[in-house]
Amino acid sequence: MRPDDEADFEELVAALAPRLHRAAYAITRDHHLAEDAVQAALGKAWARWRRVRRADQPEAYLRRMVINEVLSWRRRAAAGELVSDQLPESGEPSRDEAYDDTDAVWRALGRLAPRQRAVVVLRYYEGLSEAEIADTLGIRPGTVKSQASAALAHLRSSLGEHVLEGDRA
Repeated sequence: MRPDDEADFEELVAALAPRLHRAAYAITRDHHLAEDAVQAALGKAWARWRRVRRADQPEAYLRRMVINEVLSWRRRAAAGELVSDQLPESGEPSRDEAYDDTDAVWRALGRLAPRQRAVVVLRYYEGLSEAEIADTLGIRPGTVKSQASAALAHLRSSLGEHVLEGDRA
């Protein structure tokens, strides 16, 4: 790789890595897995740097690579996962066990199917349009809409309307 190409790659990685990690973490809820997905995608991008650089939107190209890494790892891991309604205990319980809407939303999000979770994260956390999400995930805009609708219906049934709409009372 030429020095100019290397500098361009390093500049793009410095600018996008935190955002790519946030998106991967929002889907996986695991910092290590998110970091691994970003690193794997960036490694592949390095090997294909000329193609990535020529893309109309290199950021979207890299985002798609990261999301694909996350979803492919989830598919491979799903073969060994057991689905359960109960979440395992994580760490020490806090002194104040008050209901935390934010925590409840993240837990409910974690129970969504991986593609539904990706659609919700890309739409509401990353602020992408339906067309951008469709392009990122390699699906049709109609599939984005149906996945988002199903995900929101699941979240509403799990959490109740007041959590998703914000309790204004």
